[in-house]
Amino acid sequence: MVARASHAALGIDFGTSNSAVSYLGADGLARLVPLEGAATAMPTAVFFNSEDHSTHFGREAIALYLAGVEGRLMRSLKSLLGSSLLDEETAIGSGVVSFRAVIARFLGELRGRATRHLDHAPHRAVIGRPVHFVDDDPQRDQRAQAALAQAAATAGFDEVAFELEPIAAAFDYERRIKSEALVLIVDIGGGTSDFTVVRLGPGRMARPDRTDDILATAGVHIGGTDYDQKLNLEQVMPLLGFRHLGPSGREVPSPSFLDLSSWHLIHWMYTPKMVRQARDLRSSYTDTGLHERLMTVLDRRLGHLLASEVEQAKIHSSVHDQTALIDLAQVEPGLQALLGAGEMGRHLAALLDQVVACAADCVAGAGLAPGRLDAIYLTGGSSSLRPFQRSLRERFPGTPVVEGDLFGGVASGLAYVGGRR
Repeated sequence: MVARASHAALGIDFGTSNSAVSYLGADGLARLVPLEGAATAMPTAVFFNSEDHSTHFGREAIALYLAGVEGRLMRSLKSLLGSSLLDEETAIGSGVVSFRAVIARFLGELRGRATRHLDHAPHRAVIGRPVHFVDDDPQRDQRAQAALAQAAATAGFDEVAFELEPIAAAFDYERRIKSEALVLIVDIGGGTSDFTVVRLGPGRMARPDRTDDILATAGVHIGGTDYDQKLNLEQVMPLLGFRHLGPSGREVPSPSFLDLSSWHLIHWMYTPKMVRQARDLRSSYTDTGLHERLMTVLDRRLGHLLASEVEQAKIHSSVHDQTALIDLAQVEPGLQALLGAGEMGRHLAALLDQVVACAADCVAGAGLAPGRLDAIYLTGGSSSLRPFQRSLRERFPGTPVVEGDLFGGVASGLAYVGGRR
């Protein structure tokens, strides 16, 4: 229990893949709330258990689903914001729930865990948002923020404010530097890549209005889940028939594979309609063994397991710079795929080029030449990807790259923002 926490607003980083919560201690320093045991980052996942009608969150949610407990797993909830799916309902066991309600329930769980840690119920929150929830559509973008605000209100927050995630990360990084600097903040999350060029320094922290210090912002709707989908399509889905040529010489239709490799769409593939459509693809296959694998994945609901295996292989290959195994034995005994560091770089090259180009546009928008930056600060789990860091260093040669708190920096910065309001 934390007895000396302040009652300033919580900082909530509601992420596509992971979420974190921070608060200001009595000493004015941000501290992360341990959300699952000692872990301060919790997967943004909800599992509706059909066997005992219970609801589970984070790592527990994923573990129950992968253990074969009957129910519905939902991940990448943030991806629903700004999409047409947000206003729809989905089946969970014997009932239905709206996607808006699922987001509110997850935020309510974050608030509940913070309440138990702080020994008081927080009623104010500063929530991080990407530079763009939706690219090139300001009206949909505003609707996405409004939906998130409503979900937070439903979760029990009386006052809700928003701050751009890369700006929040900048305010966290500012506490660690000793002199004024021009910094490119790089926040690569599960769903978006966001950038800010900002002037930081110890002498600026106390300024009530930092608007003049923010020189440019930019963002693109590409993140870790897009990398996962691309790697899934390239390394796993061909084993189920993706790009397979049928008797007529045409490829097997691709929509099933695209959805089956997208975290927030996988569950749609288990509906009777989609299973029936997949079964009807059999005549499009020359090698019907590939079709049998596809049906095994759908009949046994293994899509999330495959996506998880790809994600873990991506992380392993990046961290160790070596080939990683993607275990597919639950689809077929002995079946596996390999993901090498070189393959990952090739598969992701086009996506990484777009992300790094957005970073360069942000710097240009600030009126700076790349060499004028004092540092590049990385946050967000996907910013640790080696192919991305290599591409970034090639675009900004000679600029120091600083890896920050990948999963907690944004939340901490949001707590600092809340402390000034």
